[in-house]
Amino acid sequence: MNDRFNKLLQLNTSGLGCWASIILTVFILTSVGLGWIVNGFMILIALFLIVPVVAFWGFQWWLKRKLIQDRCPVCSYEFTGFKNTEFNCPNCGEALQVEAQSFSRMTPPGTIDVDAVEVSAQTIEESN
Repeated sequence: MNDRFNKLLQLNTSGLGCWASIILTVFILTSVGLGWIVNGFMILIALFLIVPVVAFWGFQWWLKRKLIQDRCPVCSYEFTGFKNTEFNCPNCGEALQVEAQSFSRMTPPGTIDVDAVEVSAQTIEESN
């Protein structure tokens, strides 16, 4: 019946949990010490500065070991490819692979790859 009296005694505790957690966190940090937080922050800053530099140099070293620059054995187009991979020549579309630091054609088993030598017709007639 007396609703005003109940509203006067009601407490608003909606922000109490937030303040309690802040006070508890500050209490724990001051009792343990703040040196480990500063050290951890400095380590994170050093990692953010050093890791990209090391990753950049490591990636360049890896590329130097893995890239091969050579000419296509079919069309003599010079391009770059990765070691131990199979790929197509960007100029003629021939299937190639890397063997002994150079490009070679991929042929089915039993195929003999021969280099043709052009001989002029005049040279053949003179020898008869």
